[in-house]
Amino acid sequence: MYGATVGRLALLGIDAATNQAVCNIRPDHKVADTAYVYRALEAKVPELIAMATGGAQPNISQDKIRKLKIPLPPLDEQKRIAAILDKADQLRQKRRQAIALLDSLTQSIFLEMFGDPIANPYGWPAKPLDECILIDAPLVDPRLTEYCNLLHYGPDRIEKESGRLLPAKTALEDNLISKKFLCSEKHILYSKIRPYLNKVALSPGQCLCSADMYPVEPKQHVMDNIYLWFMLRTSAFLGYAESCSGRANIPKINREQLLGFEILVPSLADQKSFGLLIGKVQRETSRQELSLSSVENLFSSLQHRAFSGQL
Repeated sequence: MYGATVGRLALLGIDAATNQAVCNIRPDHKVADTAYVYRALEAKVPELIAMATGGAQPNISQDKIRKLKIPLPPLDEQKRIAAILDKADQLRQKRRQAIALLDSLTQSIFLEMFGDPIANPYGWPAKPLDECILIDAPLVDPRLTEYCNLLHYGPDRIEKESGRLLPAKTALEDNLISKKFLCSEKHILYSKIRPYLNKVALSPGQCLCSADMYPVEPKQHVMDNIYLWFMLRTSAFLGYAESCSGRANIPKINREQLLGFEILVPSLADQKSFGLLIGKVQRETSRQELSLSSVENLFSSLQHRAFSGQL
């Protein structure tokens, strides 16, 4: 009912105790089906979150939850609606599971080809990043005509851990004033702020990135960009970055520290083979994400129809 988890819902399904941050709702089975009430409350999540009060620690009182109204058709109708939404939700979960499996597949491919970067069981040579990358993307004025319609990426536009890019706005839409780095498809966008969040993404093409990011370009005769992107998301690099940022008042890794990291350097042919395999996995992941988006839209449509008397 409060904090970062305000508005979250779950069906318990077991006997348990909860703390005071959780509101326990027990439907009256004479008039309400449990699965239906759960789905009805799920549809009310935006309204619940909007009801939260407080600044840094928003909360919803039990009194507000008690006063929340949901449609209540006859029990048979409730069960029918819940069954339809459950089936649609199963489709969502299957797509999410497929994406998670594909993410774990990339990790398995990496370990099979290169081993654990910390243990380095294959004895790959190591070099400082300074010998493997460039950080020399030009700073440009985002207000200029040739740049104002480019997408702008900051750390908040990168999903932590996975490295997926989130929807971004153009420089014009973001009302940017200060200079930004001009990036291309050669670059990897690395968030130097709070490196423990592990925000590293492949540049989608020509775009702008904020000063809170390092636009990293691999030296093509030494390193493949997909291999580098993956290495910058490993526990080996993450641990190094965290140890560097821990020595600063604001958690970040500076340029000198980044360039000082000793990275394993397999043969370029092996790196490129890895990149080709990961490219195939990424294409399948994109297909699954597109399918998930369609299923999410279907679920939202069914949800709206269900609780507006149209299903």
